[in-house]
Order: sequence, then structure tokens, then C-alpha cells
Amino acid sequence: MEFPISEVLVKVKKAVRGCRTPSVTVISQKSDPFAVLVSCIISLRTRDEVTEPASARLFKLAKNPAQLMKLSNAKIEKAIYPAAFFRNKSQSLKELCKDLVDNYAGKVPDKLEELLKLKGVGRKTANLTLILGHGKLGICVDIHVHRISNRWGYVKTKSPDETEMVLREKLLRRHWKGYNDLLVTFGQNICKPVSPFCGSCTLAETCPKVGVTKHRHSPVGPAPSG
Repeated sequence: MEFPISEVLVKVKKAVRGCRTPSVTVISQKSDPFAVLVSCIISLRTRDEVTEPASARLFKLAKNPAQLMKLSNAKIEKAIYPAAFFRNKSQSLKELCKDLVDNYAGKVPDKLEELLKLKGVGRKTANLTLILGHGKLGICVDIHVHRISNRWGYVKTKSPDETEMVLREKLLRRHWKGYNDLLVTFGQNICKPVSPFCGSCTLAETCPKVGVTKHRHSPVGPAPSG
């Protein structure tokens, strides 16, 4: 029996109401494709609570590639700290901006194959920039999307890149843009990597819980006594 993905996504959308919106999505709602691209890179291996303020500090110093590439590494590092690998990201951002200025007239390209040519840009970042920065179709697969899609049994894949390719074949196009946002929020708050909150999940009867060895009841409730 095929996993009822459309029905499940409706339930997930209801389940995550009131949960924190992923930081790059928040940034995209008031910024341009360049800010989306830069914040995507800052967000790699970094918690949302760090990504949003780190991005805001950097954008106060530079609002476009030409301005950012003129900043010293030390200034960029100070702005984005404590993002993971902040020194490496600082250098990558400068090289990325030089590439944008030299080869794309300072504009963020709106085609996947061009985005993937940029320094430090992988498939996750490229797809998210397409979706949130340019409003174009893409399927962004981070570790939450990869894990949950497999946990549902909707895909059987070994890596996020492989998951993306399978989703491109079977996921209805109307779900492409919102799939990452929904599953990231769901994964951060309910469908946790270890011991997810299956006991109170609206998908408890539908989800096959592939690979889940233990789970909890509810993410909210009174603190234990004693």
C-alpha cells in the first residue's frame, strides 16, 4: 500500500502550527536571494537560534556581494560566530561573493546548475535558494527530510542527495516547495532523530516508524516531580 503522502502532509501542517519557523525561511520573507543564499551557508551544521542573529549581524555590514567581499575575514568571523565552522564559512562567503561579482554581475543565479557551480554551495543550499530566494520549484533535502521520508517508508535511501532524486520522481510537484519547511519543523519539534514523540503524534496510526527503536509520548507537559 502506497504511503498517503498528501494526506500526511496536511496532518503535519496542522501538527506544526505554533512551532518555530526555520530561520532561513524567516529571513527569506523579508530579504532577497543573496540574503537567502548567505544565510543558508551560515545555517549549515548550525542551530536556528544561532543562524538568524548571525545572519542579521552580517547583513548589517554588507547587503550585497560587492560589499561582503570587501570585508575582512575577521569581521565576517566576528559577525557569524558562533556558527559552526565560522572561519571556513567566512572564507567561503568571500570566495562565493567574488564569484557572483565576477561571473554573475553580482546577482544570485536562478538555475540549479548555476548555483551548484558556486563556492560552498551544495544541493541543499542550491535548492533552498531556488525555492525561498527565487520562488522556483525545487526539492530541498536536509537531514530531517531524509530521515523522516525514510522513517515513513516513503523512500528507501542512503543519503540526502539520493532522497532528493527519488522525491523528484514520486512527490507531487505541488508539495515540492513546502516539503522541506514542513519536515524540518516537524523533525525539530516532534519527529526527533532519537526517541521521537510518537505517542502524541497525529501520524501515529499511519507512520510505520521505520528504524524507530524507542519513542516518547508528548513534547509538552508538567515537569516530573521529585
